[in-house]
Amino acid sequence: MNDEVIQLGGKKQRTFMDKVKEILPEGGNLNLCLTCGACSSGCPATGLDGMDPRKFLRMAALGLDEEIAKSDWPWMCTMCQRCIYVCPMQIDIPQLVYNARALRPREERPKGILGSCDMALRNASTSAMGTAPDDFVFVVEDVLEEYREAQPEFADMQAPIDKQGAEFFLNQNSREPVTEPDELVPLWKILHLAGADWTYGSEGWAGENYCMFLADNDSWEHVTKTTVNQANKLRVKTFLNTE
Repeated sequence: MNDEVIQLGGKKQRTFMDKVKEILPEGGNLNLCLTCGACSSGCPATGLDGMDPRKFLRMAALGLDEEIAKSDWPWMCTMCQRCIYVCPMQIDIPQLVYNARALRPREERPKGILGSCDMALRNASTSAMGTAPDDFVFVVEDVLEEYREAQPEFADMQAPIDKQGAEFFLNQNSREPVTEPDELVPLWKILHLAGADWTYGSEGWAGENYCMFLADNDSWEHVTKTTVNQANKLRVKTFLNTE
């Protein structure tokens, strides 16, 4: 009987898995995988691009960094965290996916997400449509005036911007002020009928953060700080994320 130990490879370089385990609390529990498949059974992205969460995790554990970087599957994952919910070991696969996205050079990441992130960085609105603060204020005031005149029962409805000391600071989907301004109104009506004390900010009003989905940490932080700084400047009590 041959007792010789079989070596599967020489000394590896620092791998993607090593980096991620350093970043995540308690290493993200990534070594606790039982390969039970519960994550894959509940994942809406299972089967896309021939991949699923269990296979993705095993590839990372085996050091297949190049294959992970080439795969489009991390960009199909919504990071909804359903896999964590069903995992008996509570493994943080979405965080692994997020860091996998950063393996690609920024300019080679999906153009739609990349373009929306870059648009959000253009001005203080942080709008993925590139809408400037003045344009947002104009649209809100114009739509509000129109509906006050058309529907007398809402003649005293408000859509405040930069109101000091309001209870709620609201954000807003970037697309609606540009392409579907009438879609702004239903939320205003609800807030009006509820008697809510709220405000938009002329800066940091955009609700989505494509820089987060792009796995661009610096840009993600910039967009988030813009909103937080505006909310603090207005001294509102609660940030209400409509997205």
